[in-house]
Amino acid sequence: MPTERRALGKGLSALIATEESLADLTASGKEENFKQSTSGGILEVDINKLEPNKDQPRKRFDEEGLEELADSIKQFGIIQPLIVTKMEGASEFYKIVAGERRWRAARLAQQKRVPVIVKELGEMETLQIALIENIQRQDLNPIEEALCYQKLCDVFFFRQEDIASKVGKSRASISGVMSLLKLDPRIQNLIAEGRLTASHGRKLLEIQDGNVQFEIGEKIIEEQLNISQIDSHMEALNKKEATEKKNEKPEDNNLYKTIERELMNVLGTKVSIRDKKNKGKIEIEYFSKEELDRLIGLFKNVK
Repeated sequence: MPTERRALGKGLSALIATEESLADLTASGKEENFKQSTSGGILEVDINKLEPNKDQPRKRFDEEGLEELADSIKQFGIIQPLIVTKMEGASEFYKIVAGERRWRAARLAQQKRVPVIVKELGEMETLQIALIENIQRQDLNPIEEALCYQKLCDVFFFRQEDIASKVGKSRASISGVMSLLKLDPRIQNLIAEGRLTASHGRKLLEIQDGNVQFEIGEKIIEEQLNISQIDSHMEALNKKEATEKKNEKPEDNNLYKTIERELMNVLGTKVSIRDKKNKGKIEIEYFSKEELDRLIGLFKNVK
């Protein structure tokens, strides 16, 4: 396995031409030599014959940034070719391995053709290159970056040390980013959207309860809290939780837990019951508009 891992992880320099190398070759009139040195050389391909990689680690594309890149493409064209591989069963179509952002911007710029370098790659090689290419470009949000690292561990059996050496970061940095995946999914979404920072996320990891994480996360956003203020809120909440648990009757707590489980089975999502001296609230969680619509549909059908 280690030998195979090194073969797959030669580094992007062996697979992806940098903007600088292309510029140097063009300026020196040696572009033809470059074409001969790559498998297939640089081709101009119909933009409609390219498809994004479903395993692309980046899920969010900044619209403003795409518009800026589209404007640049209108003026100067695409300086760095996309890396693609032929799609199985469709020889005229290609899957994008690296460069989906350029492809999206080129479509915005109404380009009909884009430069590509065609590589013969297997599914595993395609996935690894897509992951590492995005990480090295450092334009993923922290959650996307963490998911990339996790996938390298799960699919390629990389250790954090392996990832660190490939992307030029410390093992502690890799570990810190991956720890964000332990956060409540709602907090992960807020970090992915840029409403909370990775530092906020690491601070919230000190809290075990996902609901409390989310409650403080919302306060951080609403009140623009700094780290010391977050500590104060966490301390106050811990005292509050301790008091509530002290006043809880064990039999009542067990009853509520049973009801929560029954509601979760019916609704298919997390349900929390908060009781305070015979009054309280039932919280039903959803993580997308589609899930909210599904829950509303369930309630409408209740007779």
